Amino acid sequence: MKKKPNANFQIYKRLLFYIKPHRNLVVLSLLGFALYSSTQPLFATLIQEIIDTLQAKSRDKMLYLPLFFSGLVILRGIGNYVGNNFLAKVSLNVIHTLRCEIFEKYTLLPTTHFDNNNSGYMISRITHNVNQVAQATTDAVRKVVQEGLTALGLLIYLFYMNWLLSLVFLVVAPVIALLVSYVSKRLRMLSKRIQDSIGDMTHITSELVNGHRVVRSYGGEDYEKRRFLESSLYNRRQSLKLVTTGAIHNQVMQLIIAIALAFLMYMALFFMEQSSVGSFVGYLTAAFLLPRPFRQLSDANSDIQRGIVAAESLFAILDEQSEPDPGHVETEKCLGALEFNNLSFQYSSATEPTLRNISFKAEPGQTIALVGASGGGKSTLVNLVSRFYTHDSGQILLDGVEINDYKLSNLRRHIALVNQQVTLFNDTIANNIAYGALANASRDAIIAAANDAYAMEFINKLDLGLDTLIGENGVKLSGGQRQRLALARALLKDSPILILDEATSALDTESERYIQAALQKVMRNRTTLVIAHRLSTIENADLILVMDRGQIIERGTHQTLLEKNGAYARLHATEFKEFDETPLLTAP
Repeated sequence: MKKKPNANFQIYKRLLFYIKPHRNLVVLSLLGFALYSSTQPLFATLIQEIIDTLQAKSRDKMLYLPLFFSGLVILRGIGNYVGNNFLAKVSLNVIHTLRCEIFEKYTLLPTTHFDNNNSGYMISRITHNVNQVAQATTDAVRKVVQEGLTALGLLIYLFYMNWLLSLVFLVVAPVIALLVSYVSKRLRMLSKRIQDSIGDMTHITSELVNGHRVVRSYGGEDYEKRRFLESSLYNRRQSLKLVTTGAIHNQVMQLIIAIALAFLMYMALFFMEQSSVGSFVGYLTAAFLLPRPFRQLSDANSDIQRGIVAAESLFAILDEQSEPDPGHVETEKCLGALEFNNLSFQYSSATEPTLRNISFKAEPGQTIALVGASGGGKSTLVNLVSRFYTHDSGQILLDGVEINDYKLSNLRRHIALVNQQVTLFNDTIANNIAYGALANASRDAIIAAANDAYAMEFINKLDLGLDTLIGENGVKLSGGQRQRLALARALLKDSPILILDEATSALDTESERYIQAALQKVMRNRTTLVIAHRLSTIENADLILVMDRGQIIERGTHQTLLEKNGAYARLHATEFKEFDETPLLTAP
């Protein structure tokens, strides 16, 4: 569906709103450009005066004409400096404001937005698109004002000198308007394609950087190079089309103006017979100065069209609904009693519910284990507790209060989360443990949490200890070490509810021994929801829930579930090889 011209105007009007806080700088900039533009018709006047003086018997004007010329050059330079200097400040301020607004919006968007959107496109918005918008609101404004005033000044001079001859420009105006309208639509289309291709290249690069070990292990270098090459070639093709469109547009516009000027020159030879040579030359000089500002205005239009397309994508993000937070309840410290009543949930893109009629209760300090095959709904269930998604029907009660009634920040303050895929930041170990709201924690508290998580065992071996930089996502640490830092972070948070999402999965025996010891401390006196694939880690849980296809098919303690000889017993037997199995390897 095509956007109406009015919609484009509204987008650009909204863009200009970002200039409003800097209007004083803009006014100074506009005054500078106005000063610069006023010198153009004055140069035509100067040429007229020089020629008339040469033909006159009196040479009195010879004394002040060089001063007049020098003054024009100085004014032109001052105007250009003032205009560009203050506009550059506005441009940088707009870029800063937009980037901060987009990034802040990213921190407020719901989890579903990140699930549904490509990370490369999200990153390119805050880099490439913002720059395009800044050009539309500042550089384009500079060209429109500076060259627009120049063109206006020259036209006023031409009409003042001979209004009848100058009517030729009114004849070509509708032709230029139609050309600009057509080119603007094409520029917007090509700009959108370029934007998408840049997002695609950013995404491919991000995947290569983050997954370079997998790429190299599986010989994916050629595949990734081919993906990037195709994306880059597409970007090049669209960029060339954009440049070609702009170039052809400029040349066609120049040709139209040149034809008008040729006709004007021809007519001037007839209608300016009575004029002085200086007036004749001055008039034609002003006329021949017109193509440049028109060309610059054409370039400004290209910037504006690219900015409108970029702004549309930015405003689409800024207009997205933030993570819903209808709650009003706040509590300093909750007990940690969790209750699930007939809870059901379905993802918006799914064809059937992920959770069906889940009901169970966790008393304060109890450990509830969730087991079962992948895709059973375990992770979805714990994500609902943190309100990463909003449940459709049923209840989740925390200390008897529906979790949707809590203010979001307050609810999450009571929950500590440890995932299988630990997220660490390119910072020191200390700052990774004392992250976010924990940043003001004392050094002693950080060390105590690290000790309880059995992390100081490896931290003390590092040259800089807690001040060691660990690289992006803790790349310099082993899997077990990263898990222990995540547990230390959870210990430092000291929340009454702990969620462990496969926190011991895929660890070596030594690492698991440390993690298990740390878990015993982390889980102590906390209501804990544990998702576990290794059943050995949850044998002491107060309640084990076996989930399959979004339903609880068994519940009970480890011993009672083994005695039932049902689904849990089969899982347990598989893990500990209680069924007869054919050896995979036979010793020689």
